[in-house]
Amino acid sequence: MTAVSTGGRGATVGPEPVGSVPTVLTLCTGNAARSVMAGAMLAPAPVRILTAGTHVVEGQPMGRRTRGALASVGYGADGHRSHQLTDSDIGGADLIMAMAGEHVAYIRRWHPEAASKTASIKRLCRDLPGGRASLEERVRSLGLGDLAVEAWEDVEDPAGGEDEVYLACAKELADLCAGLLPRLH
Repeated sequence: MTAVSTGGRGATVGPEPVGSVPTVLTLCTGNAARSVMAGAMLAPAPVRILTAGTHVVEGQPMGRRTRGALASVGYGADGHRSHQLTDSDIGGADLIMAMAGEHVAYIRRWHPEAASKTASIKRLCRDLPGGRASLEERVRSLGLGDLAVEAWEDVEDPAGGEDEVYLACAKELADLCAGLLPRLH
């Protein structure tokens, strides 16, 4: 089981930022399910992981359904507290990994300077090249700020659903993150 350490600003996972360690920000709406799950699942990557939401009640603990879904696929995010996305988060991120098109649209609308480093997790799984170039260079090569966001890119929000809905979301994200991990190296 992978544990995610948190410190009041959503989850911070991975090594401390030193020199060339890139920062990946996972983004959803409430920073209560999808971004938390993805953050925990990407913990093995050699990057610093932050999680945040676009419309958050700051400092809320993770719900039992998210915790249970994460545990069922072998992960944890003990101590997580919800965190509202900030200008500092955006400025410090090398990649903003959105859980749905609405989050990409939010960044484009409110933080257009970050559009070129923001994409859905599904688009990144499909399009992010591997290789020896830095993560920043590989993200830049995608031309993300100019791409249309499409309906297939969404990971459905489990909020309000039963345990099975959260588990389905966790399984989908586990598959996506497994495919993405090698590309973050």
